[in-house]
Amino acid sequence: MTLYSGTIDPFSQRCRIVLFEKGMDFQVIDVDMYNRPEDLAVINPYNKVPVLVERDLILYEANIINEYIDERFPHPQLMPADPVMRARARLFLHRFENELFCHIDAIEHGLQKPADKARQAIRENLTQIAPVFMKQKYMLGDEFSMLDVAIAPLLWRLDVYGIQLGKEAAPLMKYAERLFSRPAYIEAMTPAEKAMRK
Repeated sequence: MTLYSGTIDPFSQRCRIVLFEKGMDFQVIDVDMYNRPEDLAVINPYNKVPVLVERDLILYEANIINEYIDERFPHPQLMPADPVMRARARLFLHRFENELFCHIDAIEHGLQKPADKARQAIRENLTQIAPVFMKQKYMLGDEFSMLDVAIAPLLWRLDVYGIQLGKEAAPLMKYAERLFSRPAYIEAMTPAEKAMRK
């Protein structure tokens, strides 16, 4: 199993976290997004990372890759076993993409005005979910899940993205520290990602 992974790409980081949580045997090929290998465009028509290659199977899009890994290697299970809870988790993942991660491109590559607007949108959405963590340890309760995997790379990059959260987000920041202290999270980080926070 080989993962083509961007060294500072938050979507690639999600896949690395899942692979390390599963304790699997895999290879990571670090991809410099400013100097992409030619075979990346061949295996992914969007010429983006992450890409998972396993024998004849080629998958792209972080959520699809992670669900495949979770189903193929069920321990520990990161998506809920119950179909209703699993559907809810997928809905949350969809919302993360549309309400949080869709703004990352504007922050990383946009002009000042769209970038500021994107920061504001992320700040508001994160502040909205912060109270959840006054009552529970992780996104779905006491169990670490795919939702925690999905949001962790964004929380790690808040300073880099210039997103300051207010006091009302304190429960969210405590939750973030819980995520960052997980052994698999630490192992999954690239040196470039570690350097994002001092």
